[in-house]
Amino acid sequence: MMMRRKVATCVAAAGLLMTVVSGCAAVAQGGPWTGMETSAPAAPLVVAEVAGESTPRLDELLGSVTVVDKLPNIPGYERGCGTGERCVFGTAWTDKYDGPLARNGCDTRNDVLKLQLVDVAFKPGTRDCKVIAGTLHDPYTGTDIAFSTSNPSAIQIDHVVALSRAWDAGAANWTPQQRVNFANDTDVNLLASQGKANQSKSDQGLDTWLPPNAAFHCDYAIKYLTVAAKYHLMITSADAGAARTACAQK
Repeated sequence: MMMRRKVATCVAAAGLLMTVVSGCAAVAQGGPWTGMETSAPAAPLVVAEVAGESTPRLDELLGSVTVVDKLPNIPGYERGCGTGERCVFGTAWTDKYDGPLARNGCDTRNDVLKLQLVDVAFKPGTRDCKVIAGTLHDPYTGTDIAFSTSNPSAIQIDHVVALSRAWDAGAANWTPQQRVNFANDTDVNLLASQGKANQSKSDQGLDTWLPPNAAFHCDYAIKYLTVAAKYHLMITSADAGAARTACAQK
């Protein structure tokens, strides 16, 4: 099932790459993401594996991001939105952000479930906004996972570039709205995944975490770098090395 989905997304992935690379000229000079760049079209769930294309695509992405030895430790990150908390990336899964699925009456989590699950069923009377069942072809584990409201944590929504890591990589300098847009970016930065795999990742980068599914390592690395390039986020030299190793093993 996973291989069929990968082949089908080849053309879309190539178009996404050209948009991301063309919009990142400021990265080499360390320029922050302004939020004014042209948004890329919706990214496929899985970046296509095509023989001979992974290395050039990887090289182009690595040439479009700022690589540092170590990310700075920027104070002020606080995800929570309770009383007295800073809520630096906005309320979780808000519908009030800038993006193709924004303000459609459905929260971002359910939008992602609708996009990335198959055989989806919705709660009646919710205008197809509340997903109550479906199956995920999970790229992180290479397994099929059933989703139901009786065990919703079996499938979680992962930020490919974790929010706390993005904060240190450049997002601390963004406006609050730019951070809300990033946290709800259904185009490139959100993947439905097995809950346990998402929990094991936490806020790690490529340098210390890759999905359990080895067949997805290169695709995941390219997706991670695509997010970094789109938002002008720094990566570490260890991240770059891990990406090269992952794609060399294809």
